[in-house]
Amino acid sequence: MLKYYNYDIVFQEIPDEVTLAVNLTGCPVHCPGCHSPHLWEDIGEPLDEATLRAMYADYPGEVTCICLMGGDADPAAVERLCAFIRQEMGLRSAWWSGRDELPEGIGLSHFDYVKTGPYVAALGGLKNPKTNQRLYRVETPPDGLPSLRDITSIFWRHL
Repeated sequence: MLKYYNYDIVFQEIPDEVTLAVNLTGCPVHCPGCHSPHLWEDIGEPLDEATLRAMYADYPGEVTCICLMGGDADPAAVERLCAFIRQEMGLRSAWWSGRDELPEGIGLSHFDYVKTGPYVAALGGLKNPKTNQRLYRVETPPDGLPSLRDITSIFWRHL
């Protein structure tokens, strides 16, 4: 079961989106230098479809995307909630994973954006051109399978 610690409206995590970022707890990655080590703990409230609807109700018509920040302990639950976000709520979905790669069996069709990579202090976050982290837009051609297009360089346009 996924749990969340807090949520807020953000404007930088997903380019060109007004994003409701939900900070998930129980992170198994434990990046050295993590800005939120309290999110490693098994704390917070359960996150399910009803909770997501209630969060969104605080910002009707303002949010264009919901981003699950974390969730690496239960990728299947992240995928299920992102499918709900897209299909039932009509919003774009994003997942910020601390893993280098998405787990086997995760279906890209449930995501609009995916960030991968643990935080490595010497390489910096997405705003640093030397970062190991990548932000991808999921693209699905009309006659094909979803694929990932690296859009990380969008964060470097103001450097």
